[in-house]
Amino acid sequence: MSSSPSSSTFRRVAARPSPPGHEYRPHQPKSLSGIALRAFLLGATHLNSLLLTLTILTATSSPYWRLPFFLASLSLFHFLEFWTTAAFNTPHATVHAFLLTANWPAYAIAHLTAFTECLLANFFFPASSSFWVPSYLRPLLVLAGLLLVVTGQSVRSLAMVTAGESFNHTIQHYKAESHVLVTTGIYAWLRHPSYFGFFWWAIGTQLVMGNLVSLAAYVGVLWYFFSKRIRHEEELLIRFFGEDYVNYRKRVGALIPFCA
Repeated sequence: MSSSPSSSTFRRVAARPSPPGHEYRPHQPKSLSGIALRAFLLGATHLNSLLLTLTILTATSSPYWRLPFFLASLSLFHFLEFWTTAAFNTPHATVHAFLLTANWPAYAIAHLTAFTECLLANFFFPASSSFWVPSYLRPLLVLAGLLLVVTGQSVRSLAMVTAGESFNHTIQHYKAESHVLVTTGIYAWLRHPSYFGFFWWAIGTQLVMGNLVSLAAYVGVLWYFFSKRIRHEEELLIRFFGEDYVNYRKRVGALIPFCA
């Protein structure tokens, strides 16, 4: 009689399939409770910050309206990141699509630094916010910042809408079947409209806030980040689409300074 153990001894237990709707449960990538909570908090932050901004502007002469304005801009940006993904790129509508923890913690530190700089500058120089700019140019500085914020946000959201399922928040190293080279709409005018949008949106927020140090830091860090990202991404796009992308790159610019 053979002394080898029976086959039943090593019988593998089949992995249990995930129950229907598992990915929508708490702590999962598409957690409905997580999405609802984030959307609620962002919406509440945006509404209250916007109301506070308008109240300070209309009822006082305080420059502190810039702080809730920054929070209103940030909360709207992150909400729209998810909403446009959910509406036009539904398979990728996860809790991460809000981008709240993207490039953590550097991203959070940058915004906290900007908020703190504005707070301290207006505390120590309450009568002359944006003290590094001549007084007659300060209204123009704020106006330019507002235009950049609105334009940047609009262009980025439009880019995500236009690209649809070809858009992704992370660089794709393999071409999916759904990926197509989008050259119409906003992409006919800008080669990387989502990057263009965020770059100028971020700079606009710092102009509105009157920040000098954060403005310089945002310009330097974002330029470095996007120049590297665009270079790497375009190597992959040439691999995916060949001459079609090479020709597209030749005729359409990125409109981010010194980013080819």
